[in-house]
Amino acid sequence: MTPLESVAIVAAGLAAGAINAIVGSGSLITFPTLLAVGYAPVTANVSSNIGLVPGSVSGIFGYRRELAGQATRVRKLASGSIIGSLVGAGLLLQLPASVFDQVVPFFILGASVLMAVQPRLSRWVSSRRKDDAPDVHIVAVLATFLAGVYGGYFGAAQGIILLSVLGILVPDDIHRSNAVKNVLAGLVNGVAAIYFIAFANVAWEAVVLVAAGSVVGGALGARYGRRIPPLALRRLVIAVGLIVAAKLFLA
Repeated sequence: MTPLESVAIVAAGLAAGAINAIVGSGSLITFPTLLAVGYAPVTANVSSNIGLVPGSVSGIFGYRRELAGQATRVRKLASGSIIGSLVGAGLLLQLPASVFDQVVPFFILGASVLMAVQPRLSRWVSSRRKDDAPDVHIVAVLATFLAGVYGGYFGAAQGIILLSVLGILVPDDIHRSNAVKNVLAGLVNGVAAIYFIAFANVAWEAVVLVAAGSVVGGALGARYGRRIPPLALRRLVIAVGLIVAAKLFLA
């Protein structure tokens, strides 16, 4: 690896860490960067995932204020994310990449559409929610499980999927939902990372470089992400999702 390639990987990690804290889909920066410097696809995907875990921790810490009072909610939703992540990581190492890659763009496109109509859907769900209904119900946990499967397998734009799910099934201020999203996505990446370390081929030099950048990027993303007005953040999420989906459809 040349010095210029090392700098490019650190820069990709920084950008990905910031984007993950604000929206999600940072691996669409680190993954192609690792491919460009010569890593095999599965190794690049695995190493990108592991390297972005420290950035997730940094972003979670940055959003700690928005997480206040949501511990019980996070614990319930996390069960789905953790189990889903293990399933997704197992699929990555067992199935041909083409099997899942064919439906990934549709998942991201669907999540973007959900985010666009989320306010209306949230009002519809709230109007039918009973007064004594639990804050988190089984449908929300199932949704985080499916998002976890996706995140453990590929991960790109899982934050967009999670924000869409949370906005509809667990309505709250979008910045508080974004804080929960960071925790769930971090758990997915962390659990998958442990699985990959045990069973996959990891390029540790790439992991270290991505991690160095993602820690700084996660802190910066959390610091400035909360300053984005809710409507602007929603539009940003939708725009990123549509761009990511278009990129994958054309790949």
